[in-house]
Amino acid sequence: MKYTFFERRWGIVTSILAGLFLSASIALGADMSNGADNFYKSDKVTLKKVSFNNQYKMKVVGNLFVPKGLKHGSKSPAIVVGHPMGAVKEQSSNLYATKLAEQGFVTLAIDLSFWGESEGKPRNAVSPDIYAEDFSAAVDYLGSQSFVDRERIGVLGICGSGSFAISAAKIDPRMKAVATVSMYDMGAAVRNALNHSQTIEQRKAIIAEAAQQRYVEFAGGETKYTSGTVHALTKDTHPIQREFFDFYRTPRGEYTPKGSSPELTTHPTLTSAVKFMNFYPFNDIETISPRPMLFITGDNAHSIEFSQDAYKRAAEPKELFLVKGAGHVDLYDRVNLIPWDKLTSFFTKALR
Repeated sequence: MKYTFFERRWGIVTSILAGLFLSASIALGADMSNGADNFYKSDKVTLKKVSFNNQYKMKVVGNLFVPKGLKHGSKSPAIVVGHPMGAVKEQSSNLYATKLAEQGFVTLAIDLSFWGESEGKPRNAVSPDIYAEDFSAAVDYLGSQSFVDRERIGVLGICGSGSFAISAAKIDPRMKAVATVSMYDMGAAVRNALNHSQTIEQRKAIIAEAAQQRYVEFAGGETKYTSGTVHALTKDTHPIQREFFDFYRTPRGEYTPKGSSPELTTHPTLTSAVKFMNFYPFNDIETISPRPMLFITGDNAHSIEFSQDAYKRAAEPKELFLVKGAGHVDLYDRVNLIPWDKLTSFFTKALR
């Protein structure tokens, strides 16, 4: 796979935090997957694959988790769970959906359009508007189920899905509570890179490269992919990529959906990835109030700036919850670090 300017730039930017993450890795031990349980299964819930259309008539596929022993005729609170950017529902979001279903919530882990089992071409395309629409379509589905109370539906977004869930909630008041975990503001990340380390000139170079690639693909040329997780480690691989590699490229969290290939997983298309430049999910975030918001992040997370920014801009009620000793990917699946009690109490109170 050829590395684009976008991809090379992302590697340079993330290496800025190398020292921080080297220290964090040492603190957590050499085995970064310690305590991870991404593919957790539970005998306390039932799992059913479901599908439904979003407003663009694209099929969205999800895993519906229902607590066993629900009283006949009762209506339960429900939560939509979105996966990390470039991932699929089998990576992190199924785990969260299962654990929350064990606490009595009906949960729905979805594949965003263009990813996993959901429809959309080209595969791995970026469309923030459609991603947000998928969350609203999931609410359509849940609110139409006889065992779900449509007045008690919340959303949970992991990594990039945190910004997509916020974008959806701003224009969909049916989402009564919003929680994010290890959130990335994908717009800010692509425009500015981490810690605002990308210049305007570098941003323009990325845009120019993507624009020229459109001619290639319009003429039937090969699709070019960008960013995502590296496929091999070297002595020069920066700690943030090592962190992602430990999840996406090892048995800890590796998952290749049908129709894709290991070479393409996590990598969006170059020509669509620049659409994040126009994505400003935190603008008007205060209008979500008085619906409560919870931002969970590790105190060692390279992405902490995004949760802090969202918290600063949001109106009450809101909470920023820092997980001591946790990095960004730790909160994807390290069950001994993920604050299950905090999530349960938040949604229980917000959706009561």
